[in-house]
Amino acid sequence: MENSSEIVSFVLSMYGDIGHLKYLYFLLTMILYVSVILANTALIVIIYVKPNLHEPMYLFLCSLFVNDIYGSTALLPCLMVQILSETHDISLLYCFIQIFNIQTYIDVEFRTLAIMAYDRYVCICKPLHYNSIITTRRVQIVILVIWIVSFIQVGVLLSFTIRLRFCGTVIDKVCCVNHLALELSCSPTNILSYVNDVICGLVLGVTAPLVFISFTYVKILSVCLKASKETKTKAFDTCTPHLVSIMSFVFASFYNLITQRFDMTFIPLEPRVILLTYPFLLQPLLNPIIYGLKLSKIRQAFKRL
Repeated sequence: MENSSEIVSFVLSMYGDIGHLKYLYFLLTMILYVSVILANTALIVIIYVKPNLHEPMYLFLCSLFVNDIYGSTALLPCLMVQILSETHDISLLYCFIQIFNIQTYIDVEFRTLAIMAYDRYVCICKPLHYNSIITTRRVQIVILVIWIVSFIQVGVLLSFTIRLRFCGTVIDKVCCVNHLALELSCSPTNILSYVNDVICGLVLGVTAPLVFISFTYVKILSVCLKASKETKTKAFDTCTPHLVSIMSFVFASFYNLITQRFDMTFIPLEPRVILLTYPFLLQPLLNPIIYGLKLSKIRQAFKRL
C-alpha cells in the first residue's frame, strides 16, 4: 500500500512548550553532542596511531566508539532542531531514516558488547589459545557481520512499515519509534508490532546477547574463583568497564521498550525525556570515559599522545 497523500509528517508531541528554556536545553544538548564526538574520535585516533593497541579487544572498542557516534548522530541533531522548533513536525522520510538509524545503533551496540564478552572469556579462561582463537582477521570479519546483519534485519522490518498507509500523526516521544508508527497506520496490525517489539526487539536485540554475555561471565567467574591474585586483578581491570557499559545500556534499553507499551505519564516530563535520550546522549559519552580511564594501555597512550 502507498503512504497516504494526506499524511506527509508526524508530530513529536513530547517536546511541548518549554518557553525560553529551549535555548538552555539546546546549548546543553549541543555541548553533550560535541563531547560525544570528541571523546569517541579521540580514542579511535589513539587506537589507530598506536601499534601496541592494534589488538582484537581494541578493534572491538573502535567499532563500539564508531557506533556511539552513529547512535548519537541518529537522534541529537534532530533533538536540537526540535527543541528550537515551534511545531515539532518530522517528515515521514526523515522519521523512517531515524527509526532505521536508532534501531541499528541499538542492535550493533548489544551485539558488539556480546562479542566483547566472548573476547574476555577466551582471554581469561583460555589464555594459551587466545591468539589462535581471536585473530585480527576473525575480529574484522565478526565486526563486519555484526554491522551487516543489523542493517539487513532492521531494513527488512522497516520495509513493511514504510508501505503502510497512515491515518494518525501524533507520536508521544522525542523521536520516531517503529512500534508507535505502526499504531498510526490506517490498518494497525498486531503481527508487525509483535515481530518488531518481541522477536526483533526483545528476543534478538536484547535477550539473546544478554544470555550469551551472562554465560561468558559465569565461566569467567568460575575461573577467577580458582585463579591466582594476578589473574583476578587482570579480570577485574578488563571486565569492569565492560560490565558497567552493559548494565547501563541494558537499563536504558529496557526502559525504552517498556515505555512503548505502558503509560509512563506518572513520571515527570523532564526525567522521562532524560531516560528516553540516555542511550543516545549519555551512553556514548560513558563508554569512552570508562574505557579510557580504566584500561591502562589506552590511558598511557593518551598521556603520551
